[in-house]
Amino acid sequence: MGWERQDHTVDGFAIAGFRKQGPGSAVVCVHGAGVSSRELLPFVEAIGERHDAWAIDLPGFGASGKPAEPLTLPALADVVAAWADAAGLERPCLLGLSFGCQVVVDVAARHPGVAAALVLGGPTVDPRGRSPWRLVAQWLRNSRGESPRMAPLNLADYRDAGPRGVLAAFGESIRDRVEDKLPLVTVPALVIRGGRDRMVPQAWAEEVTRLLPYGRLVVMDGLPHMTPYRAPRQVAALVEGFLTEVAA
Repeated sequence: MGWERQDHTVDGFAIAGFRKQGPGSAVVCVHGAGVSSRELLPFVEAIGERHDAWAIDLPGFGASGKPAEPLTLPALADVVAAWADAAGLERPCLLGLSFGCQVVVDVAARHPGVAAALVLGGPTVDPRGRSPWRLVAQWLRNSRGESPRMAPLNLADYRDAGPRGVLAAFGESIRDRVEDKLPLVTVPALVIRGGRDRMVPQAWAEEVTRLLPYGRLVVMDGLPHMTPYRAPRQVAALVEGFLTEVAA
């Protein structure tokens, strides 16, 4: 295990962070709806060889504190922005996965000084599929291509969050009009889509990239939605190359 746990208190919540401290700039990973940073730790191990890598659990998920009521997406984004300040990180790259993309886009749109760059892995939600039934159908189709090793991680995540927290997160993901915020992102952004991602259609990934003022798209052939879990070293290499260009 190459990472260590470091917790910070933000807005009254204990935020669990998992860190592998490499020599380069900071990369902060934000997980998807209903889950936690468990699925991002293989990527933290990989990117942490070159960068100061973090994965955090949002309030209500994983090892972080549990609010009395599930937080809205903007409230989650506010916590991420405040956490970066509490952790002493100066303009990190924020990497979102799935619903985490919506959170980090909200951070970049409303707290423009927080992040130096964004990485959006499997950005949700395609407006054409913005309904609970479509989202469930997409999730079921995609799950057949994911690693079976993710199943116990997902079960542990859903147990930690509880049914109310899981449903609230998915509800926030459906209600959020991320397409309205993407043009407000003023930092470079890398969009990553798995070629076999059944939750993020190619047309939507291209639309996300077009709406970003400084966006680029990379499609990873043969991979499903959870690219950082299935191919952590390949994704780390993409992010490393992107951040080298951003720094230049």
